[in-house]
Amino acid sequence: MRSTITDRGQMVIPAAIRRQFHLSPADRLEWVLDNGSIRVVPVRANPVDAFRGQGMGSSTRRLLATRKQELASE
Repeated sequence: MRSTITDRGQMVIPAAIRRQFHLSPADRLEWVLDNGSIRVVPVRANPVDAFRGQGMGSSTRRLLATRKQELASE
């Protein structure tokens, strides 16, 4: 599947991908540079749902640290 980038840097996520990953307009995408390629990772609108099932413990602490970094970068 392919998308075209507009002059304003916008693009459309193909419907099949939106359905498969249950993406909604409230969700965000995180762009990750990975050894010369780009990975796009969905970030759920509800941060608690985003961390559910991570299994690394101390999720609340990690969530608060991530949100603090995001606010600082804005």
